[in-house]
Amino acid sequence: MSKRGHHLLSAAFIPLLSVLFLIPFAFIVLMASKSRNEAALFEFSLPSEWHLFDNLWDAIANRNYLLVAAFINSTILTVASVAIMVVLSSMVAYVLQRRRSRWNIVADLLILSGLIIPPAVVPTVWVLQELHLFKTLTGLILIEVAFGMSFCILLFRAFIATIPKELDEAAIIDGAGPLRVFFSVIFPLLRSVVVTVIVTQSVFVFNDFANPLYFLPGDENVTVQLTLFNFQSQYRTQFNLLFADILLITIPPLILFMFFNRKIVAGLTAGAIKG
Repeated sequence: MSKRGHHLLSAAFIPLLSVLFLIPFAFIVLMASKSRNEAALFEFSLPSEWHLFDNLWDAIANRNYLLVAAFINSTILTVASVAIMVVLSSMVAYVLQRRRSRWNIVADLLILSGLIIPPAVVPTVWVLQELHLFKTLTGLILIEVAFGMSFCILLFRAFIATIPKELDEAAIIDGAGPLRVFFSVIFPLLRSVVVTVIVTQSVFVFNDFANPLYFLPGDENVTVQLTLFNFQSQYRTQFNLLFADILLITIPPLILFMFFNRKIVAGLTAGAIKG
């Protein structure tokens, strides 16, 4: 296809994708701005009276400001999980890429298994119970790290393959040990991939619904996604507050992507471009 054809396709798809994103977001804002009775109709229409800020405040103050505690828990969970993923996966990727051995095949199978095989809930709960980590934030952090490591290792490994080995050898000749070689020479060069991992995994962990539901039950450790249950009942759902909660939860990941979307693309394609 010619270069002009690519430009025409881009000009056609960008507005289409924008509409596909903006329509659901507009529906969330409109529903969050309606009264309880209007929101119950579940229609894509303007509210007769705007109650956006009142609904946002009600969603925050619901059940003694449970959403505030949920944001704190989700922030701790996200920061701790992503920090561990960045450090561990980059170190594992460095070792696997630089030190070839017969065990690399086993490591590759385990990494691919982590991407392909779905997690088993019941055995994982049993393991956490045996370790006395079930219903704890620490246990959920380990779960998020375990589920996200495979993807992170593949990203770091692809980029590390483009870094010349001569840099390692020069640092070793200067007397640097293995840890100093990695953290002083290699890790600073992984900046674009680190940003990609931080943003993608932060959004994934922050928006995770299933893992907190299974492995972190209880209101004292609630995360932001589980607060959606607060506005649902057996007889009637408060759709206005439900969508106000969704709007509040959507804002942090949206801001993160708006500021770092270019670096995300750079990190995902850096290995391919340099290779």
